[in-house]
Amino acid sequence: MALHDFQAAPWPLVLLLGVAIILMTPSTPVLAKRSSARMNVIDRCWRMKPNWRSHRQQLATCSVGYAGKMTNNIGRGLTLYKVTDPSDDALNPRPGTLRYGVTKIKGKVWITFQRDMRIKLQKPLLVSSFTTIDGRGASVHIAGGACLMLRRATNVIIHGLRIHDCKAQGPGQVMGPDGEIVNLGPVDGDAIRVVTSSKIWIDHNTLYDCQDGLIDVTRGSTGVTISNNWFRYQNKVILLGHDDGFLRDKNMKVTVAFNYFGPGCVQRMPRVRHGYAHVVNNLYQGWGQYAIGGSMNPSVKSQANLFIAPKSGNKEVTWRKTDKNGMSYNFKSVEDIFENGASFTQTHGGGGLKPNYNFEERFQVADARSVRSLTRSSGALRCSKSSC
Repeated sequence: MALHDFQAAPWPLVLLLGVAIILMTPSTPVLAKRSSARMNVIDRCWRMKPNWRSHRQQLATCSVGYAGKMTNNIGRGLTLYKVTDPSDDALNPRPGTLRYGVTKIKGKVWITFQRDMRIKLQKPLLVSSFTTIDGRGASVHIAGGACLMLRRATNVIIHGLRIHDCKAQGPGQVMGPDGEIVNLGPVDGDAIRVVTSSKIWIDHNTLYDCQDGLIDVTRGSTGVTISNNWFRYQNKVILLGHDDGFLRDKNMKVTVAFNYFGPGCVQRMPRVRHGYAHVVNNLYQGWGQYAIGGSMNPSVKSQANLFIAPKSGNKEVTWRKTDKNGMSYNFKSVEDIFENGASFTQTHGGGGLKPNYNFEERFQVADARSVRSLTRSSGALRCSKSSC
């Protein structure tokens, strides 16, 4: 019906059309219910509410997996800090910059961004404990220089960033937590490097094209959830475990959930040394060498993922490092879906490889047939004033 026809229509018809229009708006409970069915358990916790800006900190109650709930990051004593300046000084950060927020403010800090910005870090950004970096509402790129490092940190949320083109860095000094100067050795050029840290949640970031890897969890780190991220155009994607000789990583527990891998990812989605990974409800859009790999007696439960093999090349999902002394591997696939000829070679032993989550960590695993929907909004979200 054209506008002039609408204006000339009898008032009962106008009333009926008005009611129909109201029922079709996104804010109605009917449509909200439909869209919630397409969201994973993390997103459903906070994205369904309008005016998300008014309750940003609700995000901390929505994490699942080994990070548990991040409620230590909110509540009494929280400082709200807004990044207004995209510049960086590794030793003398100015107020308004990202480095100032993550190093100079003591206690709990929730960091947001005033506007879209591109930040080129001079040296790795050492993130303090009880810090949330919340990129929602702005397009924030950390690119072209150093990137993020969590070093002996706990209770950290990294959400909504676009991290790419990270470069290796030589040794040097940098401002660290509590405003202390830290002497750093060389770093390889990872997007996010987690070292000797615990209770870390990395959610809804877009990561790609870094000189080394995208996420490293190493040197005794544990209690980590990597969720809702979009990984693309990268050789080495996720490394869990420092090296074959670092036995402390036997205690490492990491949840990898609701992520989208591809296009252009080659290997390590993840690669696991020593520890345990619950890899669940992820979408794999092909791979180069392999998707999930390991060495040094790792345990991996692959559950309800969607593996879409590349058109040509290796169709096998898994890879295991061979060793003349022999290694044991616990690789188990449960409820996964394999397309385009993908295959998963399981190992014997290890039983069901239960994650043994506690009450705060556990969540209901979705059917692998819904993974396309559950990962459709992976990566940094484009948020309006009222919705995300």
